[in-house]
Parts: sequence; structure tokens; C-alpha cells
Amino acid sequence: MLDLTYETPEPKVIAGAREDWEIVIGMEVHAQVNSTAKLFSGASTQFGAEPNTNVSLVDAAMPGMLPVINVFCVEQAVRTGLGLKAQINLTSAFDRKNYFYPDLPQGYQISQLYHPIVGEGEVLVDMAPGVARLVRIERIHLEQDAGKSIHDMDPAMSFVDLNRTGVALMEIVSRPDIRGPEEAAEYLRKLRQILRYLDTCDGNMQEGSMRADVNVSVCRPGQYEKYQETQDFSHLGTRCEIKNMNSMRFIQAAIDYEARRQIAILEDGGGIDQETRLYDAAKNETRSMRSKEEAHDYRYFPCPDLLPLKIEQAWVDEIQAGLPELPDEKKARFVLSYGMTEYDAGVLTGETANAAFFEAVAEGRDGKTAANWVINELFGRLNKEGLSVGVSPVSATQLGGLIDLIAKGDISGKIAKDLFEILWTEGGDPAQIVEARGMKQVTDTGAIEAAVDAVIAANPDKVAQAREKPALAGWFVGQVMKATGGKANPKAVNDLVRAKLGG
Repeated sequence: MLDLTYETPEPKVIAGAREDWEIVIGMEVHAQVNSTAKLFSGASTQFGAEPNTNVSLVDAAMPGMLPVINVFCVEQAVRTGLGLKAQINLTSAFDRKNYFYPDLPQGYQISQLYHPIVGEGEVLVDMAPGVARLVRIERIHLEQDAGKSIHDMDPAMSFVDLNRTGVALMEIVSRPDIRGPEEAAEYLRKLRQILRYLDTCDGNMQEGSMRADVNVSVCRPGQYEKYQETQDFSHLGTRCEIKNMNSMRFIQAAIDYEARRQIAILEDGGGIDQETRLYDAAKNETRSMRSKEEAHDYRYFPCPDLLPLKIEQAWVDEIQAGLPELPDEKKARFVLSYGMTEYDAGVLTGETANAAFFEAVAEGRDGKTAANWVINELFGRLNKEGLSVGVSPVSATQLGGLIDLIAKGDISGKIAKDLFEILWTEGGDPAQIVEARGMKQVTDTGAIEAAVDAVIAANPDKVAQAREKPALAGWFVGQVMKATGGKANPKAVNDLVRAKLGG
């Protein structure tokens, strides 16, 4: 295991006109379940399909149509709960959440209020190398998504696309343990990473597969500690919910704006209305959407069309046994097995594809060298070109072959960079390219000595200076490397230059 320090979250303190204030944040993350079929029907969940083509009779709420639970979606929720070290409830139940909107054909959403499928869990949020903060998960429940209202196709009418209606969502509800905008973004980033490792949500925020409702309140210093002691939410101030956030950067900006808005109101002697707000990125402000609803506003009651959901502990154990290695465990293994820094391990384990690529390169080779080439050369070039590792022009086999040539002394670090460029633009086998293009490092000490002697003989004034100031020997090394086209073994050049100048 990594030697982590678990810190109590440090509050983000904002200075008001008269007093200091602290931010308190809780998040409700809606993660679309990775499933080809919806939660209660067999309709497709394909993104980007023609409007209203992925709609079954159940999704359209035709009379007499009854929901049938998609067992795979239940399994995905259990996997997610286990990945977040959460309690799995063997008995859960669905409720109807009643509200009326054009993109909700039934006039209600099937959700889980009273008996969710997953109970309390946790997420360790990486804030700095060796430092993690614990954010508690209160619950995860399954629910249907609503459709989409489209308002910009006609000046006089709105349109409705029901393709998303009935798509399975996991709502992951945190405790108000997040203490600042940066921590909120890191929490969502870590949660997204875990879900992608588990393959229970693709985390594609641009497509709406993952979005967050962010609850923000402000309180005086010391009030959060009182809440921790008493679990009395009144110590945290009145919260406002910012709906449907799908960008880490916008989440940070929205929290900062909303906190300052609330502080200004309170310091002017006003009160905060508990409400739902939207964030306008163009204006960098939140604005009121509606008063914040409570459970009684939705008139929740048990869904009469669905029996309580009962699962077996043996099935949960089977799912547990099939879990992949998760980010924290993989990161710890990389540090211990490959001797790399925690920072490098974090970069390499950010995505499962990145980690797999690195392990293929590192197999049978020095882990630190492999990490340096993957992170600095490959990832650096991929980022520059806007590519993912899945479409890298340089394969793990090619990069591993390049590293082997360095280890054998066939090429120097400089030649290796030239070789990497060739592999990137032309492809091919590294060893064959080096042989065919005469790129092999010169290791013949006789040839290197002749080059050193030639440079020394041509620069007698520099020789005298270097003998007085040994640091100037580097100039001779550079000239020899230049004369040999960068092919001379750098160590041999260094040794010979220093020996000859020392005389």
C-alpha cells in the first residue's frame, strides 16, 4: 500500500466584506450505466441515434405497458458499490417520483428513495502526492433518465426527443464533505476514473453520460466541525443546488461564484433561499431556476408495478471476485513494483488503456526507463497531436524495442529520440531501422579517441582554458559528439576527453 496521509479536508476560506466564510459542498452525480438496453425495457441506449428511434412502448408510457427490470443494470450498480467499498443492500425497492414535464411521458420517474440498492461507501480523493482526503458516499440508487427538450429548432415551438427516456442512471450521493472548488473537481475526476475502471459508466461528460448536481452552502469558521460532532445540517447554512454540471472547470467556477453570491447576501443582512440554480458559463454566474424541492414535493410512493428487488449474497460475492484492479491498488503496485514516483504512477494509471500500454512496454525491462519514455516522449507527443494511446502511431512493442536498443548500448539517448521520430512518422522495426540507416552508436574506443584527438588538436587555446577550468571539458564533449554525428558513446567520449585534458 502507498504511505498515504488522510487529512481532514481543509476548508476553502473566502474573505467577505466583514468576515471570513467557509464553503461546504455535497454532490449528486448521475452516471449512465454502461448497458446496451434501458433500465426497464429492451430499447437501445445508443448515443446519437435519430430522435425518437430508441423508444419502446414502455418508454413512451403506452397504456398497459409494465416495466421489467434489466438485471445487468442491477449488476452494474452492485459492481459500482463494491468498487466504492460501499454496503450492498440485498433488498431494495423502487418508488415513483411524480412530476410533470414534456420529456417525461409517464408523469413520474421510477427511482429509489427509501430503499436504495447501495448504502454508505467512500472515495479517496488524491490532493497531492501522499495526501488523500476521504469523501463519504451516502447512497447510490438506480433510476430512469428523462428525455430531452429541444428549444432551438423553431422560434415558436419546442421539440421532445425520448431516446434517453428510461436509460439507467446511478445517482451517487456524497455527504457534504467537500470543502472547496478544486476538491470538488478532484472528487468528480476520481469518481469518474473508478467508474471507468469498473466499466460501469463511460464517464463521457460531453455526451451527458456523467453529470453532477452540486449543492453549495457557506458557513462561519468552526461550524463544519460542529456539524461533524452533531450531524445537525443547520450548522452548514442553507444550500443551493446547481443543476446538470458536465465540466470540471465549470464546476469550479460555478462553486466559486455561488459561494461569493451567498456571502454577499448574508453580509447584507439577507437570507439564502433554498433553491435550484443553473450555471451560465458565458456570463460566469448562477441564476435561479426554481425553488428547491423536497421529497414530499414529489409525492414519492412505492412503485406498484415493481416488486422489491432481492439479490443473493452469493451473487454479490461472485461480482466482488470479478472486480478488476482499481486505480488506488494499481497505483500502489506501480510504485512498489517499478520503483517509480507516486506522481508518475498517477499519470500512468489515469486511464486503464494508459496503464495497459505502460505494462506492455515495461515487461522484462527497467520500469523507471519505461515510465520516462511512455510519459515524457509518448504521452507528450500524443497530447500535442490530440490523440489517445489507443491510436498511438508507436506501439508498445516498438517503444519496448527502442528501450532495448538503449539498454544494449546500440543507441544513445539522442539517437533514441531521432529513432522515436522515425517510428512515429514512418513506423517499422526499431532494430532494423538502426541497422539500415547506420544509426548504431560508435563504441570503438579507437575511433572515438581519434575524434577526441582531432578536436583537441584543432583547439589548443580551448585546451589551455579547460585545464584551468575543468568544467569547460563539456565543450570538447559536444564538439566530438557533433563530429561523430551524435553516434559516439557519450560516456566513452567524456572519459577520454577528461583523461586527455587532465594530462
